[in-house]
Amino acid sequence: MIRVLNIISDTNIGGAGRVIMNYLKYADMDRFDTHVAIPEGSALKKPLEELGATVHEVDGMADRSFDVKVIGKLKKLIRRIDPQIVHTHGSLSGRIAGKQCGKTVIFTRHSAFPVPEYMKKGPGRWLNKFVNEHYADAIIAVSPATAENLTDGGVSEKLIHVMMNGVEPVKRRSPDECAVFRREHGIRPTDFVMGIIARVEPYKGHMDLLEAMAGIARPELKLIIAGTGSDEENVREAIKRLGLEDRVIYLGFVDDVSLPLSVLDVQVNASWGTEASSIAMLEGFSMGLGVIASDYGGNSWQVRDGVSGLLYKARDVSELRERIERLMDDPILRERLNVGALREYKERFTGEIFAGKIEEIYMKALEARDGK
Repeated sequence: MIRVLNIISDTNIGGAGRVIMNYLKYADMDRFDTHVAIPEGSALKKPLEELGATVHEVDGMADRSFDVKVIGKLKKLIRRIDPQIVHTHGSLSGRIAGKQCGKTVIFTRHSAFPVPEYMKKGPGRWLNKFVNEHYADAIIAVSPATAENLTDGGVSEKLIHVMMNGVEPVKRRSPDECAVFRREHGIRPTDFVMGIIARVEPYKGHMDLLEAMAGIARPELKLIIAGTGSDEENVREAIKRLGLEDRVIYLGFVDDVSLPLSVLDVQVNASWGTEASSIAMLEGFSMGLGVIASDYGGNSWQVRDGVSGLLYKARDVSELRERIERLMDDPILRERLNVGALREYKERFTGEIFAGKIEEIYMKALEARDGK
């Protein structure tokens, strides 16, 4: 059996943590023994253990990619459990520890963001290239946009495996449950409901979406916001400033997204920063829910324009507004996108496809190491 130690520095359950959990649901546990190192007290501990992973809490690793003191602690852990593969998620300390222990190291880049100029040329590019290539035997990029970020910073494309995320299907909730939710939140049967399920951070585009909505003077248009983050206060103030209190339902953190997704007519992804491969979008796809999405980052590879959703130019509020109104007025188009979203999910984004690709990369990395 191949033992794999995942290392993740997140204290809360974010995108990277959900990727590991999605993998565990479909992992070949007869071939792979999955361990996960997390910060002490991380919210990931319980769900990871429930999915069959052996969890190790590491003091001092919380929400930091690099910490010299953590390297020593991780080296002790690696030597104790002796994995064949160390797979890191946002932990440079983990990559360094894995390499120093002589292990095959894989890391997943979960984000896509504009590469700083200092990393595109000169010493910055050289240093970025050295660090990423020296401390990894293989790199998983969760979208072509993420791969472009890496190569723009000097990383060789030979190390990079582009692999979009996959998810467990989300079961659509019953009509009765949806009706109760609608009544509780003042949503009428004739309302058109869009929703954004994302961390409430400036780059997730909540403000753009609110501005677009404010320009549509149709009271039947409702918006559900699910998520928490650093920009909550600004978003709540914008809702009041734009006079949208009666049309926006702010749910905060939602542990089970199946109910809000089930009442939506369309999901919206308005990101203009760090978007690589949206899990929330894929969960919507799995239940046959189309999307309006910005063309930022991985969105333009995840969404086929006119097939599973409608794309618009990131930060272009007027174009976003036009996409919303088009779907409000065209139920035939909405249904076509819904059908396309479900088909795309089954063909490209299932949990089985995702786990199989992860394990294929594991085997290739081990074979390459043995062949050296």
